[in-house]
Amino acid sequence: MFFLIMRRLGLAVVTIFIISLIVFFGVEALPGDAATAYLGQLATDESLKALREEFGLNTPPLERYVNWLGDLVRGDLGDSLSRRKPVTELIGNRFRNTAVLAAAATIFAVPIAIVLGVIAGLTRDKWPDITVSLVAIISMTLPGFVIATVLIYIFAIRLDWFPAVTLIPSDAPISQLLPNIVLPIITLTFVMVAHILRLVRTNMIDVMLSDYVQMARLKGVPMIKIVFQHALPNAMLPTINIIALTIAWLVGGVAIVETIFNYPGIGSLMIHGITDKDLPLIQGIAIILAAIFIVINLIADLLSLFLNPRLRTERGH
Repeated sequence: MFFLIMRRLGLAVVTIFIISLIVFFGVEALPGDAATAYLGQLATDESLKALREEFGLNTPPLERYVNWLGDLVRGDLGDSLSRRKPVTELIGNRFRNTAVLAAAATIFAVPIAIVLGVIAGLTRDKWPDITVSLVAIISMTLPGFVIATVLIYIFAIRLDWFPAVTLIPSDAPISQLLPNIVLPIITLTFVMVAHILRLVRTNMIDVMLSDYVQMARLKGVPMIKIVFQHALPNAMLPTINIIALTIAWLVGGVAIVETIFNYPGIGSLMIHGITDKDLPLIQGIAIILAAIFIVINLIADLLSLFLNPRLRTERGH
């Protein structure tokens, strides 16, 4: 088990290094010039040269990558070109806001998805299963911005229950954020529930048809005991990684939802950075989101190994 954990940690470190290469040189390949985008109509040859020297944009890309990687290891993401502030300072409150939104959506979405998936799996091809599956397919088909637009029209414009957009600063207390995250949470919950419940349903159907469940039924074991003590734990094991992938996507994939609701999160900051061609800001956010994605999946993988001894045996060879 120890060697498996160390191997996973080593692979995670190597993956983050490879991603750092892709992030840095991928951002470098974006069309346009960061200095020209920052100065705009005020750009002159002298001002462009001075700005490039100030931020080291006139050095070779490989040298800049080595310097950026060294600063990254020390926790320094550089300074934003467009805002003239450290990237870590800009990301701080924004990341907190996205984490609040992602955590709230996860708290609601995961239990709902599990319950609906179990119900659909236990009532295969009956009206509860058909209804839940139909809603899931619709939710998976509709893009997030469509769901967000419908929610804004119904709950913000027609019923006037919630604000349509967030009009508070990024450093506002969490208590002020809460009224503004209801509609974004509902939007993200729709997307998350649809993906997770489909897998839970499939796993529940497979487990309920397994030999040991059939044997338990023949022995007269109560159905509620079969479901919660035998079927559900085994059905959830393959679902752990999908839940982790969904949560990881949630942290990095909320940019569109945050932009629609004007929510001051890290996703909307990333969009602004791309618009401004703010290379240090884009690179900093991208590497943080990639690291979060890898860490969440690493935790899910290790959790699966811990909960399923058979996986430890199979992967240990």
